[in-house]
Amino acid sequence: MEDYSDIRPYLPEELPQIYEELLADEKFRNMIAIVYKDLPFEAVAATLRSCKTNTEMQVKLVYPVLTQLLATQSQGLTSDFSSIANDGTCYTFVSNHRDIVLDSAFLDYSLLRNNMDTAEIAIGDNLLIYPWIKKLVRVAKSFIVQRALTMRQMLLASAKMSRYMHYVINDKKQNIWIAQREGRAKDSDDRTQDSVLKMMAMGGEGDVINRLKDLNIVPMSISYEYDPCDYLKAKEFQQKRDIEGWKKSPEDDLLNMKTGIFGYKGHIHYQSAPCINEWLDTIDPQTPKSELFRMVAEKIDQGIHLNYRLYPANYIAADILQGTEQRSAHYTEEEKTAFVAYVEKKVGMVDLENADHDYLRERILTMYANPTLNQEHAS
Repeated sequence: MEDYSDIRPYLPEELPQIYEELLADEKFRNMIAIVYKDLPFEAVAATLRSCKTNTEMQVKLVYPVLTQLLATQSQGLTSDFSSIANDGTCYTFVSNHRDIVLDSAFLDYSLLRNNMDTAEIAIGDNLLIYPWIKKLVRVAKSFIVQRALTMRQMLLASAKMSRYMHYVINDKKQNIWIAQREGRAKDSDDRTQDSVLKMMAMGGEGDVINRLKDLNIVPMSISYEYDPCDYLKAKEFQQKRDIEGWKKSPEDDLLNMKTGIFGYKGHIHYQSAPCINEWLDTIDPQTPKSELFRMVAEKIDQGIHLNYRLYPANYIAADILQGTEQRSAHYTEEEKTAFVAYVEKKVGMVDLENADHDYLRERILTMYANPTLNQEHAS
């Protein structure tokens, strides 16, 4: 077996040592005190040490936290996996990306509630800003996507990650989650990057179509009624507009993680589209690769766009941006008034000296409108 030890989740036999390293880390202990504020540290430590597998740790320590989070910071999480067989088949869920931490966490939560195993999660190493975070995510079944590499190193790392993904599906018999693009789509205009599909097709056997079929790709739509990070994303748009070469810092990522986790999300829904394997069988194997990847990306996008769960805010934002009331059957005047007030509050939370309120407002409205516009276009 190829050595994936630098990117894969920890194996069960490695967990006891990693647990002790985590429990000795001051920053990890501080996080435990915040997340499990009603439990003594030693009680959490004892539970962690009792977990023999990665999934057991997720069930005992992560699932209860998410349950509490959903009770206090949402109107509930619903999910529908009826488009795929729950027969032991392992899938690669390719989804839109809204929240750094919770997109994959809520997917695992939903899978468990549907009597399915949790997924191995692709996570960029740019987010692993502390040693304890890197260890914890690998305990929680994440594998590492290496980012800051030269072109040659990136090619080699992508090929290795692709081989690992094929190994996870076919040999480890585990599900996978990966975002349809690198990073979050800040304006919610969700489009699958060809580069993600090209990476997936580097591993496996046969032609490109067979290599993609080997991963059992399922488009997955993630819909949040409210995005706690909407004002931070709008701020980032202005910073990129006004400051040449501006880039997010690790502190910015940490703030986005905290805000996304602890902010109010309203209703949340996860919806799977059918696995694309049958559709892939209809493609001419002689199709040029560039055209093939474009077609597959569009198929995944269509699956995601058609399966959004749209909320009043999505329809209201689209109508405001277009200066129309054509979608008014989907919301009340009271809901519109409340959403306009919500947007103004969020615009006011952007802490820039030269905050461009008109631009920030347009950016936030666009975030909420794009799922509506994309679904209408896909229908």
